Amino acid sequence: MTRPPFEPVSDRDLRIVSAQLGRPARDVVGIAARCVCGAPTVVSTRPRLSDGTPFPTFYYLTHPVATAAMSFLEAAQLMVEFTDLLARDEDVRAAYRAAHEQYLSDRAMFGVVEEIAGVSAGGMPTRVKCLHALAGQALAAGPGVNPIGDLALERSTWSPDVCRCPDYGVDDVEEGATA
Repeated sequence: MTRPPFEPVSDRDLRIVSAQLGRPARDVVGIAARCVCGAPTVVSTRPRLSDGTPFPTFYYLTHPVATAAMSFLEAAQLMVEFTDLLARDEDVRAAYRAAHEQYLSDRAMFGVVEEIAGVSAGGMPTRVKCLHALAGQALAAGPGVNPIGDLALERSTWSPDVCRCPDYGVDDVEEGATA
């Protein structure tokens, strides 16, 4: 089994992610997707946090503009539309189940946590619960892996191809220092 395709996390990345989240980043094992400017957009997180908490969201969307765009789509009830699509389209349903299995496989490379065994993220494989998680996997894995994540990104006002990052204010901190 190979590792999921992501980049190692630097101290600067952790400072940016912490600024994006408004809290310290926890147990990040890699950067799964980046903005065109290089800032983290999706992080990969250990399935068990250092405090012992099970954490099923392996691909975690951190980019504030992307997160806001997914929140807007959720508020517009897009999850209901996508869940209906799953119910009526066998091909989408099969691809979504495969995305679920891939998610579990990617996360398992960093440990198996019994409390979340078989649980991926975003409602997979039978419903659509969290567009943030699904878009995170779609960005990390690339187009064609998670059909619902792909659809959410297509319907979004945010694009991974256009930088809309704020100044995170982390470049005035020396490399090696922690936030």
